[in-house]
Amino acid sequence: MKEKAAYIRSKTFNRRKIMIMFFIIFFLLMFLIGRLVYLMVFCSEYYGQKAENLHERERDIKAARGRIIDATGTVLATNRSVCTVSVVHSQIKEPEQVIHALVTELGLSEEEVRRRVEKVSSIERIKTNVDKEVGDRIRAYGLAGIKVDEDYKRYYPYDTLASKVLGFTGADNQGILGLEVKYDSYMQGTSGKILTLTDAKGIEIENAGESRLEPVNGLDLYISMDINIQKYCEQAAEKAYTRKNADSVSIIVMNPQNGELMAMVNYPEFNLNDPFTLTDAMLAQYTREHTPDPESAVDGAGDPAALANPAEPSAEEKQELLNQMWRNQCISDTYEPGSTFKIITAAAALEQGVVKLEDQFYCPGYKMVEDRRIRCARTSGHGAETFVTGIMNSCNPVFIELGERIGTENFFHYFEQFGLLRKTAIDLPGEAATIMHRQENVGPVELATISFGQSFQITPIQLVTTVSSLINGGTRVTPHFGVEVRDEQGNLVERFSYETTEGICSGETSETMQYLLEQVVSEGGGKNAKIEGYSIGGKTATSQTLPRSEHRYISSFLGFAPADDPQVLVLVIINNPQGVYYGGTIAAPVCKEIMENILPYLAK
Repeated sequence: MKEKAAYIRSKTFNRRKIMIMFFIIFFLLMFLIGRLVYLMVFCSEYYGQKAENLHERERDIKAARGRIIDATGTVLATNRSVCTVSVVHSQIKEPEQVIHALVTELGLSEEEVRRRVEKVSSIERIKTNVDKEVGDRIRAYGLAGIKVDEDYKRYYPYDTLASKVLGFTGADNQGILGLEVKYDSYMQGTSGKILTLTDAKGIEIENAGESRLEPVNGLDLYISMDINIQKYCEQAAEKAYTRKNADSVSIIVMNPQNGELMAMVNYPEFNLNDPFTLTDAMLAQYTREHTPDPESAVDGAGDPAALANPAEPSAEEKQELLNQMWRNQCISDTYEPGSTFKIITAAAALEQGVVKLEDQFYCPGYKMVEDRRIRCARTSGHGAETFVTGIMNSCNPVFIELGERIGTENFFHYFEQFGLLRKTAIDLPGEAATIMHRQENVGPVELATISFGQSFQITPIQLVTTVSSLINGGTRVTPHFGVEVRDEQGNLVERFSYETTEGICSGETSETMQYLLEQVVSEGGGKNAKIEGYSIGGKTATSQTLPRSEHRYISSFLGFAPADDPQVLVLVIINNPQGVYYGGTIAAPVCKEIMENILPYLAK
């Protein structure tokens, strides 16, 4: 009986075990079937796409970047057809011949080419920006595994023209500097793609064809710059730079009525088609700064060998020099404006009602402010003079007194009203802000120096913009180059608009400033800018850089025409001229030369 009971229990246990295993297998099968149904039905599109991707190879088709076109219709920036050369490792049948062809045609080292050809990857880029003729020769070898794709390289037909305004692009054709980066989103376009089918080994399937997603080319940027005016200004800047052995020359030409910039020069310029090569001027600057004084070498304090072998800049030093070379001084550098700022002081005094044209002043050659003796440029003094002759003579004591009459609080009110304490919002990257005293820190001496343009700093573009509002009837404009963007067919896509602010000063003040500044040129210190047959207004300036002990000067002249209805304004700045450095003597003639060229040109 015991044996029979044990047998029954064993049989029952085995039956249960079989049933448990059956249910386990059943549920596993149901899970697998459910999973299979899920993958095949609900995830079919996802995994189908992944499977397709495993058998597709993708290559970019670069979009043509939009051109930059000036006011005359001249193309200042365009594209050249180039190639990108790549290799597909799985498709190479004759690796040694591939290496030989690429080394021969691309001028690369065999070691570098071999490393890339033998690298196991879906596609390996060998070189970009390859001339089309070279790309065609590589295609002609007919070697499997080499891919030569059409690409574009930015090209500037005029090399150095307006280099710091136009800017340039990088290897990926994206803007790096100037207008190229500011309007990059309009000009860059959208790249297309080439899709080719491959087998499991990654080898392209013959006769399978390829699918293409065509690129969308970028929009053309039309700007207010006029190539002829820009060339006139660059020629004048080069002459002044060479004649005065200056560090640099900056010139801005703007329509004061609407803010359109016709030219902007920062001489020396650099070659936009070779932007990473230092100019001779930058190398000469580096050599001057890093070559020992010959006298110290003779005295034994220096190394005579260093004189014969000037130092080469390190990689970090070269990058710093490149940044300096690319810098747009007209918008990124601040300076003490000197007497051109007297235009702002005079306008503030007129607005405040603290001066009239016939008001009398006396200049003994200096003015005492607290314990400071502040000199006039004419140390012997101008004697008795009116407000009109005071601005014609650019007399410091007259403007110190105007500053006192205005007062610190009101002066800062006009700084704000005229827009001096905010950026101009020019459509170029890197604009610097005005560096001004805090109002609570301005005492009588600071107020005096501010009134004739010293002890603070502004940018050239800020001076041009602020003066424009004081001579155009009282409207502050936004300086700009961008006018509109159009597609390849010339259809207008967008016309840009810019902020204006009216009521910067009264119409009466503006008319008075036109008269006063015309007197400066016709009879005063700006007479070297006078042009027969034209009514010119303007103001000279000579300021000093810090530290004063180095005796480095900035000579400048701001002029506009016609004086009673300004249509063009020119600012000339000569940085650290050697020898005579007075603005009325060396900067005013440069402005005259420019206006003698552009006024008849604009009148056509």
